[in-house]
Amino acid sequence: MYRASQVLNRLRLLSVASLNGRLKSTIPPPGAKSLSSPLAKDSFLNGSNAVFIDSLYDQWRADEESVDPSWRKYFSESSYGIDSTVTGTAEQLSVNETVTDHLKVQSLIRCYQHLGHHIAALDPLNLYNADLDPSIPLELKLPTYISSEEDLQRYFTLPKTTQIGGDVKTLKLQEIYDRLRRIYCGSIGVEYMHITDPKTFEWIRDKFETPGITDLSQEDKLKVLRRLLKSVGFENFLNQKWSTEKRFGSEGCEVIAPALQEIVDRSAQLGVDNFIVGMSHRGRLNVIANVAKQPLAKIFSRFKKNLSFHNVEDQGTGDVKYHLGMFTNTYNEAAGKDVTFTMAANPSHLEAVNPIVQGRTHAEQFFHTGDNPEKKVMGILVHGDAAFAGQGVVYETVQLSNVDNYSTGGTVHIVVNNQIGFTTDPRNGRSSSYCTDVAKVVNAPIFHVNADDPEAVVYASRVAAEYRDTFQKDIFIDLVCYRRYGHNEMDNPEFTHPAMYRAIKTKPGVLSLYVNKLVKEGVCTREEYKQEAKRFNNACKEAAEIAENQTSNDVHDWISADWKSFLKSSNYNETMETGVRRDVLNHVGDAFCSVPKHITVHNTLKGVLMKRKQLLDDGKADWAMGEAMAFGSLLKENVHVRLSGQDVERGTFSHRHHILHHQSYTDIDGKIKWNILDNLFDDQGRYTISNSILSEYGVLGFETGYSIARPNMLVCWEAQFGDFHNCAQPIIDQFICSGQEKWGYQTGIVLLLPHGYEGMGPEHSSARLERFLQLCNDDMDVIPELASESDVIKQLHDHNMQVVNCSTPANYFHVLRRQVSFNFRKPLVIMTPKSLLRLPAAVSSLDEMGPGTSFQRVIPETGEASEDSNCSSVKRVILCSGKMYYDLHSTRKSKGLEKEIAIARIEQLFPFPYDMVQKEIEKFPNADIVWCQEEPKNMGAWAFVQPRVYNITGHLKLPRYVGRKPSGSVAAGTKKDHDIQQAELLAEALDVD
Repeated sequence: MYRASQVLNRLRLLSVASLNGRLKSTIPPPGAKSLSSPLAKDSFLNGSNAVFIDSLYDQWRADEESVDPSWRKYFSESSYGIDSTVTGTAEQLSVNETVTDHLKVQSLIRCYQHLGHHIAALDPLNLYNADLDPSIPLELKLPTYISSEEDLQRYFTLPKTTQIGGDVKTLKLQEIYDRLRRIYCGSIGVEYMHITDPKTFEWIRDKFETPGITDLSQEDKLKVLRRLLKSVGFENFLNQKWSTEKRFGSEGCEVIAPALQEIVDRSAQLGVDNFIVGMSHRGRLNVIANVAKQPLAKIFSRFKKNLSFHNVEDQGTGDVKYHLGMFTNTYNEAAGKDVTFTMAANPSHLEAVNPIVQGRTHAEQFFHTGDNPEKKVMGILVHGDAAFAGQGVVYETVQLSNVDNYSTGGTVHIVVNNQIGFTTDPRNGRSSSYCTDVAKVVNAPIFHVNADDPEAVVYASRVAAEYRDTFQKDIFIDLVCYRRYGHNEMDNPEFTHPAMYRAIKTKPGVLSLYVNKLVKEGVCTREEYKQEAKRFNNACKEAAEIAENQTSNDVHDWISADWKSFLKSSNYNETMETGVRRDVLNHVGDAFCSVPKHITVHNTLKGVLMKRKQLLDDGKADWAMGEAMAFGSLLKENVHVRLSGQDVERGTFSHRHHILHHQSYTDIDGKIKWNILDNLFDDQGRYTISNSILSEYGVLGFETGYSIARPNMLVCWEAQFGDFHNCAQPIIDQFICSGQEKWGYQTGIVLLLPHGYEGMGPEHSSARLERFLQLCNDDMDVIPELASESDVIKQLHDHNMQVVNCSTPANYFHVLRRQVSFNFRKPLVIMTPKSLLRLPAAVSSLDEMGPGTSFQRVIPETGEASEDSNCSSVKRVILCSGKMYYDLHSTRKSKGLEKEIAIARIEQLFPFPYDMVQKEIEKFPNADIVWCQEEPKNMGAWAFVQPRVYNITGHLKLPRYVGRKPSGSVAAGTKKDHDIQQAELLAEALDVD
């Protein structure tokens, strides 16, 4: 039989060149775009169409009326279904022509769905191409599909892969073409055919192809007008009132406020009641005013020259007005309910706020009571085009979007694409076609929208909110706009972009264009618009007058209710004790050594668990056990504990094993796992431990954002090796160590950074202790009063962070528990060990973790040198920290110097324990003072400790340095050189002759 497969084989020979050619126009029209390569799977000349034609033919044979008239005519007049051996050449050509015509129409539709966004009218300036390519794909040119003008008047059956006809099943080719142009090449370019899920792209197709679906009602148009009016009016008022102030206004993209408001409104209608928003400086004040609804007077007060950042009860240095965050509860009219709106504070480090928002959103969802928390709490991120394409943290954050324990159920992203990065052209700012191409990594749809078409922007925003609700995945809006002024209001952009700014100077603003459109449509009158504009301007004037009477910002406006009790100065009467009852320690320890019946663990792990059990039976704990007991005891107190980072479930050094993996499963997707600490007590806090993606910047940002959400939890991030934390340096510098002083929020984030010199080379030795100490904010020349526990707690409260280098499991246990014991939170940086994890000497008695015990800021000498009869004859006091103690202790013992040399461990380097160090030094009046460290002299704690110890002695005893020589590299590259250096520094430290 001469079936469809034979027809299509012939068509491949006749038509493939013309249909898949790569010729391009030499005279492109304004706004024309580039052609991405055609995909073989989308070719209309594939086998699936043969099946489709065969099924139509069988349907026609059973009932001629059941198929479209065009197919009835074709089947009745052609030789389709007749054996090819009795069919003439002319009849074969007739078959070819008919099939080709119908399949070309399908190909036309498919190509516009796939490539139409490349020639959409996106640039408000009509100067550039959003995808950086002015060419027109051959597949989008009508001559590719027709042989004569008469073809345009022929009717064709629409395939099921399009909704452009609505209820109409056949359309003229001209109408098909016109509708495709309106849908895919107007003010919205829909980029979605890269998505692999058919349900997803069919959903999107329906949202844009259904006739009339993108049209707004008159009521909606008036709403858009009012919101656009306020957005433009706000910027105009600021420009007139404070013309010489930097504010990074949204001029050129004032539609951002109506877009965000539409996302909030539609999402609130769909159930969201908590919005966490992150954005950079441009347009930020506008969004806070018109979307977050913060009173205008509070915003305007920040323009005052004499405004103080804080109230008397609060501490802080403050930040510029376009970096500050805010928190508010506001009534949403569209949903008829109150919603919470949080704008995350952010630095000028572009896109750094992205993982912060994601982490906070995930935490709010974790704590949200009720079903479907992902549908109740939502993140929104506003990006810049150059930063979105250029900053690596964007990719890291996007990669977290669908990962367990990091997903937020979808984020709506808006890229404010003003087609310039400070002074850099897009062609120099990226290699990709669009600035949003990174979104394709997670198969996210992208709506490219012309910011001069407010109705298109609002509709795209509405669909984005609905998509997020429906699929619980990320979606991106590329808002193509321009920047009316320079990078800031004082900057002159004409030096580098004269043509662009000549066009901008003569271009009417979006509000003027939209008012003209609505007046022409009869939706409103010009007088009505003027009255509305006047009312808003008067409201701004009144708010500015109120702002004149404000003398300070109120930090309470920026902080969620869960933190209110943490803002006032502490009475410092809390106890320092963090010990736990023995029965609780034993319960946690037993669980940590046990395996449930349904789990078969690896044979090697069985030995590890047996050793744990033996240690527990002896009343002792190693490093892993001490950590588990800290976590487990907090979980019993209903404190949520979260540990995240690369390989944390097992531990980089195979010491933790908090997740047991059943060894007998066969299906990789059906893993059986057991979370030990999440199953300790009937009524306990949740324990989340999660291996992260291989990222530092994005993941530490996520965990920092998570920690900001609530005070009653312990959130820890562990670096695979401490050396790698510097990949996340912006999070540490901009959020962790300075966030409270700049923006008023607190975080109790814990950084676990493996640190120690063991001959593993310069990439696996140092967590850069010196850098953290440099970020600490005390005065080396002032010794604080530390006469009581309250004074010690006050010292913690008054400084920006904590840095510790513990040498015992018990002290590690206590410092973790101390982290959530006070009515304030401070970041905690812990230099964690590697070799100590299995060192027999590095164990603690459970009595050291029992009731009445606490963290030891300094562990004094407790051996023979500390006996009263020996103190005056001690020749040297060695101060050290962390692992260094064990090397010094064993070498001292081997040399028989226990009575001549005292060794004290400074466990808490910051805030510096002046009182305890002073006590230890005064205990040995005739001894010299040595600071001994593993790190080179220009690294480690030496530069931090030296002036403080010198101050303690009243400048009478200058501590001496013993350690490695200054170096540009962190450590020796070979084990041999390491051992030589280590032996030399130990010999020098213990040489008292």
